[in-house]
Amino acid sequence: PPRPPPTMIPAFTSSFTPLAAPSRGLPTLAPRAAPATPVSAPRFPAPATMKIFDHKRRGQELGVLAESEVISLTTLVRAPGARHRKRRVGRGEGAGQSTTCGFGEGGNKQRSGRPTRPGFEGGQTPLYRRLPKFVGRPMGPGHEYTNYFPLKVDVLNQLEDGQVAEWDAMLAAGVVTKKKRSYLVKIVGGWEDLTTKNLTVKAHAFTTSAVEQIEKMGGKCILISPTTGEDIEMDDDDEEEAPAVAAE
Repeated sequence: PPRPPPTMIPAFTSSFTPLAAPSRGLPTLAPRAAPATPVSAPRFPAPATMKIFDHKRRGQELGVLAESEVISLTTLVRAPGARHRKRRVGRGEGAGQSTTCGFGEGGNKQRSGRPTRPGFEGGQTPLYRRLPKFVGRPMGPGHEYTNYFPLKVDVLNQLEDGQVAEWDAMLAAGVVTKKKRSYLVKIVGGWEDLTTKNLTVKAHAFTTSAVEQIEKMGGKCILISPTTGEDIEMDDDDEEEAPAVAAE
């Protein structure tokens, strides 16, 4: 049949009548029901605020306390910037601590756990093995080193015959000068031979050559105890042990 003119075509409207459901039990076509609650208005972002840096907020910690509160250990507030958040490593190249997590590329110090033992210096002789080799520090476990103040025999030539050669007496007479308190006096051989006779020499230790020169001139050697300071008169057996005392 011929096409009807445009004026005779019915206009399309949004409203339509739902079709009747078929007899086979299929669902009907019905418009979607409106929501029970009205749709809320779109959320707009909060107004931008300027960040206040920590160094500008310092000194205002007490402002957060109420006027009735008393400053104590339970109400103290840390200064802004005093506590930093934990650094998150391994979170990408842009974070600064990414692939190697700040431990470098390879090597012993990149491994987990403590890289080296305490005192390790890379293979060279460590300090605790160098110190015993310094001058004045003999090696060996339990070694005791006694530090003496050496007094030469030729200094005793300034004394008179038959005088008692004791440190305090010689210091008062100007024969010797001051020494450190921690040092013990030890009579040693000098450049010149002893010429003063019948001396009574008191010291903490003697060398073999010093004992021979003093006894050759008729003198006598008396040991002084380093702990009590009492006199220990040397016998013939003690004279033989004097070199051993000096060797210590």
